Amino acid sequence: MSVCSLCGAILQCGQLDPDAKQPCWCVALPPAVPVPGSAAVGCWCPACLQERIAALTSPAAKPLR
Repeated sequence: MSVCSLCGAILQCGQLDPDAKQPCWCVALPPAVPVPGSAAVGCWCPACLQERIAALTSPAAKPLR
């Protein structure tokens, strides 16, 4: 089990679980932020990661031409 580095929620990280039979749940989401390269950075829970993806892909987040 892991702890979300943003909100503290408990989550299952397939990248960190040596017994995981499948890739982590996060690989099914659109790429929005770099995958943390260090355990010190930590994972984000589904809610925090989806919120970040929504913020990055919302029309307000798109630069004007």
